[in-house]
Amino acid sequence: MKKTILITGAGSGIGLDTAFALAARQHRVIATTIDEAQSLTLKAMALTKGLSLEVFKLDITSAQDREKILSLELDVLINNAGVGESGSLAEVDIDRIRHVFEVNLFGTLALTQLALRGMIQRQRGTVLLVSSIAGRIPMPFLMPYSMSKFALSAAGAGLRAELQQLRCGVHVALIEPGAIHTGFNQAMTESKYAWMGKQSYFAAHVARLKAEEKRTFQFLEAKTTESIVSQIVKAAEAKKPKLRYVAPWIQGFGVRLARIFGV
Repeated sequence: MKKTILITGAGSGIGLDTAFALAARQHRVIATTIDEAQSLTLKAMALTKGLSLEVFKLDITSAQDREKILSLELDVLINNAGVGESGSLAEVDIDRIRHVFEVNLFGTLALTQLALRGMIQRQRGTVLLVSSIAGRIPMPFLMPYSMSKFALSAAGAGLRAELQQLRCGVHVALIEPGAIHTGFNQAMTESKYAWMGKQSYFAAHVARLKAEEKRTFQFLEAKTTESIVSQIVKAAEAKKPKLRYVAPWIQGFGVRLARIFGV
């Protein structure tokens, strides 16, 4: 059955590739972006590929933008929009952490609540929350981002259990990507070096940190988004999605082992 699916953060990376994959499967895809410039670019790309997308700007931190979805009868909401931030919790500006939570948790939850109004009334629907493997195991120097994803994963699991008590036919699932080469990870890890100066506790360690980050991503990152996009498509099309969809699977397995051994 073809569905009406809205995805946030569709201007690049996983969101963009997911929007195209769902449109290719003949779903009605409403792909939203952070600004008008990305919307125009996305429309042009879809036209080039011969795919039908409905595109508009939706900044999930804007109440006015969020209300745009109230007129839509959504079968699936894919909460993909998110931002990254890095830096040691010993010194990172609290406002930077606050901004990450404003987008990754509060904006996401506020949009979800609006979508749930219609879904609960119609007694059907699926909400997918794009969290991260980083939301299951602490990631040193990535904790501003990692904490927000820990919170989002907890919110998703709790909301799923709450809606199950309503028996309203609305499902919630978590999408947990691992390290995938989209440029997001590099931009996030680099963000801390914009403000870390000679006064930083870690000033003497910057060269080592940069080298370790480069090696880690070269080793871990999947080269394409194909594995996680296929999981998102599977979750969006499922009648009763499971709680978690993880890809690449080997990274998810590694996280499970790390938690078992108390890492």
